[in-house]
Amino acid sequence: MLTLKSPREIDIMKTSGQILAGIHEELRDFIRPGITTLDIDGFVHERIEKADAIASQIGYEGYQHATCTSVNDEICHGIPSDRVLNEGDLVKVDFCVDYQGGISDSCWSYAVGEVSDEVKDLMEVTKEAMYRGIEQAVVGNRIGDIGHAIQSFAESRGYGVVRDFIGHGIGPSIHEEPAVPHYGQAGRGQRLREGMTITIEPMITTGDWNISLDEDGWTARTADGSLCAQYEHSLAITKDGPVITTLQKE
Repeated sequence: MLTLKSPREIDIMKTSGQILAGIHEELRDFIRPGITTLDIDGFVHERIEKADAIASQIGYEGYQHATCTSVNDEICHGIPSDRVLNEGDLVKVDFCVDYQGGISDSCWSYAVGEVSDEVKDLMEVTKEAMYRGIEQAVVGNRIGDIGHAIQSFAESRGYGVVRDFIGHGIGPSIHEEPAVPHYGQAGRGQRLREGMTITIEPMITTGDWNISLDEDGWTARTADGSLCAQYEHSLAITKDGPVITTLQKE
């Protein structure tokens, strides 16, 4: 179901998003060689509870952790474990926060120690692709305009765009309508309306876009073993343009 949010509801989502963004900022210093992905999960969970908020991924479709932590060729939904991060790894940390009913959802990619130029370039292109998609999230545009902006930019730089996992509407639940692919044709798809709240979260690979799913039923990785980065923001469609709700106050 698609719901349109009032300015008050969007304000609560912004507060939730500020909590989430603050935790992501803290992770910049926390993530380093020698820690485990379960350490990351514990850190995030503790910070969410300290903010009197709820780690809303816990229990979602049976998932048992506050975060998804996906390393190197893992695209998304990596389950936190005792896996140790090594110098040069690329880790994606994705989580949701529920604060007084306001839901926020954001993923950042992190370099573990010193990383290769390949990893740096992938991270930069993925973040830029996300923002190019966000620029298209204006009243009157269509869903396809978002996907086209992301796909055309990423592919022009020689990268692959994952098709199997896409953005979505958000609030009052983690996932709702509309589906927001990161590929597609400009001028096609559902028209964007004031009050819609969505995520834009491209997953960009150094290889092709095909995936494989691990036996755990959650962890998705690139079929060709190539690296994958992801960045995600939640945002509101307003008459004044897209408003990112998962940013800290300046």
